[in-house]
Amino acid sequence: MEKISIRDDFIKLGQAMKLAGLVESGVEAKEVIQNGLVKVNGEVDTRRGRKLVPGDEVCFGKDSFVVQKRN
Repeated sequence: MEKISIRDDFIKLGQAMKLAGLVESGVEAKEVIQNGLVKVNGEVDTRRGRKLVPGDEVCFGKDSFVVQKRN
């Protein structure tokens, strides 16, 4: 599973998907999230602005990543 590191306390779901390379743009992130294709911690979440914190796991299709705090 891929890991993305964040400096702040949280990152928004759409931004995290772009950072992880799962989507190419914010528009694409918005579409896949609103269409119910993204799971956060095992549950579908349709909020692009969902705040992810270290330890949260995101799945989109066969790809997934976990958020971790940058040291």
